[in-house]
Amino acid sequence: MTRMNAQVEQALEILKSGGPESMDRAIESLQGAVYAFGMKVCGHPEDAEDTAQETLVRLARSLRDFPDARALAVWLYKVAKTQCLMSRRKSKFAPAQMLSLDALMPDHQVGSPAAPKSWAITPEEVVLHRESRERLERAVLALPKPYRLVLILRDMEQLDTREVAEVMEISEDTVKMRLHRARVFVRNELEKYFSKKERARS
Repeated sequence: MTRMNAQVEQALEILKSGGPESMDRAIESLQGAVYAFGMKVCGHPEDAEDTAQETLVRLARSLRDFPDARALAVWLYKVAKTQCLMSRRKSKFAPAQMLSLDALMPDHQVGSPAAPKSWAITPEEVVLHRESRERLERAVLALPKPYRLVLILRDMEQLDTREVAEVMEISEDTVKMRLHRARVFVRNELEKYFSKKERARS
C-alpha cells in the first residue's frame, strides 16, 4: 500500500504530535490519497470528491482507534470502495453499456491463442503518450466495478492478494480470478487499439 501507507503514516505522526488541531491536520493529510483512489475507481471528479468527503467524515469519528497504519489503510480502502460502488455519475470514458462477465474472458482472435501474452506496450510508453493513457483509462473503466476495483487495488495501489481480499471481502481465489480476467481484458483492448494504429501506419 505504498501510496496510501505513506499518507497514513504521516497522519498518524501528526496525531501523535498532539495539539488542538492535530485531528483536522491528520485528516487533511489523507485527503489527496483518498481522492486519487476515488478518481481511479469512479472516473468522475464529483464522485471522487463525494467518496473522499464521506470517507473522511466517517474517519473523523474513529481515527484515534486504529492500532497501526495497515489497519487504517485497509479501513480507508474499504470505505472508499463502498462509496465508489454506490457512485452514479459516468466518466467520459465509461462505456455506454456495462460489459457482461463473458466479455472479460480472453479474446482468442487477438494475439496468440495460447497462454496470455505480456502487455503489448511497456508502462513507460503508456505514461509518455496521452492517447495511450486515455485508451488504458477507457479499458479500465469498461470493466464492471468489482473487477475494476481488484485491478486497481492490486496493480495500481500495489496491495498484495491477501490485502485485496480483505478490502473487497472476498476470497483470495476470487481475487486471483477477477484479476486475471481484468488483466486479460485490458491487455486485449490495448492490443486491438495498437494493432489498428499499426495497420493505419502501414
